[in-house]
Amino acid sequence: MTAPREPDLTPVPVTVLPVTVLPVPGLPEIRPGDELAALIADAARAGPGLKDDDILVITSKIVSKSEDRVIRSDRESAIDAETVRVVARRGPTRISQTRHGLVLAAAGVDESNTEPGTVVLLPVDPDGSARRLRKAISKRAGRRVGVIITDTMGRPWRAGQTDTAIGAAGLNPVRDHRGQADTFGNVLEVTMAAVADEIAAAADLVKQKTTQVPVAIVRGLGALVTDADGPGAAALIRPAEQDMFRLGAADVLTARRTVREFTAAPVPPEAVRRSIAAAVTAPAPHHSQPWRFAVLQSREARTRLLDGMLAAWRADLTRDGFTPEQIARRIRRGDVLRRAPLIIVPCLVADAAHRYPDDRRNAAERAMFLVAMGAGVENLLVALAVEGLGSCWVSSTLFCREAAAAALGLPPDWEPMGAVGVGYPAASAPDRPGRDPDQLTLSL
Repeated sequence: MTAPREPDLTPVPVTVLPVTVLPVPGLPEIRPGDELAALIADAARAGPGLKDDDILVITSKIVSKSEDRVIRSDRESAIDAETVRVVARRGPTRISQTRHGLVLAAAGVDESNTEPGTVVLLPVDPDGSARRLRKAISKRAGRRVGVIITDTMGRPWRAGQTDTAIGAAGLNPVRDHRGQADTFGNVLEVTMAAVADEIAAAADLVKQKTTQVPVAIVRGLGALVTDADGPGAAALIRPAEQDMFRLGAADVLTARRTVREFTAAPVPPEAVRRSIAAAVTAPAPHHSQPWRFAVLQSREARTRLLDGMLAAWRADLTRDGFTPEQIARRIRRGDVLRRAPLIIVPCLVADAAHRYPDDRRNAAERAMFLVAMGAGVENLLVALAVEGLGSCWVSSTLFCREAAAAALGLPPDWEPMGAVGVGYPAASAPDRPGRDPDQLTLSL
């Protein structure tokens, strides 16, 4: 086995050339079936001209129009059809993920610069459109060019919108600086420049949405232009498993899924602490804090709990007259907890409950604390999902509270309210069966 090679910290000379952004005026209103490549090539020839290694930046709307992606529909219905996942919602505004993997407002559906009663959808395959346009324009103009197709997007934490690459051909969309050294000799570890997005934003400075200038030429970046079409703008879409901001506001609750198979990877204690901190923000009666959490990090503690619960279950089921086969089937349901690398036992401490002279009010008081406990457990499960952890709430400790408490040596006023297996999911959760809220709702 060879030793890892030390990075070369020798400064690399860089030639900085001027970059020019030129508008391409003179394009007509684009209609379905128009030869868009010919129109762009002719407009470029009549305007700023076209040179080898120019990058043509084209607004997606004219691509969509030429590809007959203009439909007669109301905007909301079109957004529904183009959305595969709602990331966030505020009032009528939706941030959606499209089938392309893009996350943007209204799933890219646009009703500006189109006839009343119609909306414009994004191209079906923006990278494919970019490849076709590049081939046709290069052939007609006799030039080697790159092509970027853009759409306007907002950005988290930043006001305003900017154009972004949704399709690309003939250029490297990402410039990877990892492994290179900066001017101080520090090796760059995570720096990747989204150059296709940078070019798209620069071109938007000269494109005008109100004066029919949907195309620009960016000149001076020939080092980025390639003979091959390249990976396209799809290379700019971060894989879901690497996306730290995958969960939008609309995703958080539905991200909580019951996970029954876990990897052996350890669960970070700080992730558990943050999840418990979220759990205790739940509402509770009388300004109390009735939640307690026993975190079973060691295998010994988990085995002690599960063995104690198993003995109690067997004894109960035997007294109930179940056969050994029936008992074996029922206790198998608790195996999920044995496969979890960590167990959290939520417990209720109802010392703040008021005492009344009649059973009815005491039962209501007890119910208030149980509801608060459920809210805390749900907060815990959702927070674990936000941390990228899977969980499975198992109610079994409710049937053997004394045995569970004794196995863990819990304080006498801690009531175990089920057990939560925690770990990294071993596989993606299956799709959740659809549930109709209207069937579960009584409107009065």
